[in-house]
Amino acid sequence: MIARIAGRLVARDVDRAEVMTGGGVAYEIAIPLNVFESLPAIGAEVVLHTHVVVREDAWQLFGFGTPFERQVFRTILAARGIGPALALNLLSSLTADRLVRAIREKDVGTLRQVPRMGPKKAEGLILDLADKLDELHEGAPPTTTGATGQGTVVDHAVRGLVQLGFSRPDAERAVRGAVERGAAAHSASELIRAAFAVLGGPQPKG
Repeated sequence: MIARIAGRLVARDVDRAEVMTGGGVAYEIAIPLNVFESLPAIGAEVVLHTHVVVREDAWQLFGFGTPFERQVFRTILAARGIGPALALNLLSSLTADRLVRAIREKDVGTLRQVPRMGPKKAEGLILDLADKLDELHEGAPPTTTGATGQGTVVDHAVRGLVQLGFSRPDAERAVRGAVERGAAAHSASELIRAAFAVLGGPQPKG
């Protein structure tokens, strides 16, 4: 079992990253969108918590920023009709915490917002997993991917907005919007100030 990949980021896209290890082996790793958004610049060091899916025709390696995200992914795979691609899509559309909460609360509406997640699959996911998530602790302090640079700053900015009372989806949307508008990500506080403009709220003092 490959549980963790650490090395130099040599390529990145919205759905995958390529990491070159110290031994000279490069791994192509499928990732959810939030992991892509937290990746460092090409050439920087990164750590991803991984899960291997073995098929007759191929091995697939999936990577996550935290052990919690990986555990949610593994738990989702236990549901009937949920393959790795759809599980990754769920974690790209919803945060791991929000996904766990939607299943626990039997929130079919939230699950149906995810592409390729019809009402029957959403109801089946809830039926299979609603009572099997006790070991998953929502809101557990996230760890970083081990990256330095903009990815870490973005993560800190999102957590800062959540601590200020914004929902995590709104915080992530605002930080992403601030970055897209060209906001500098030298520090989390600067990015939080820029994100407030996206949220339409008051600028924090100080």
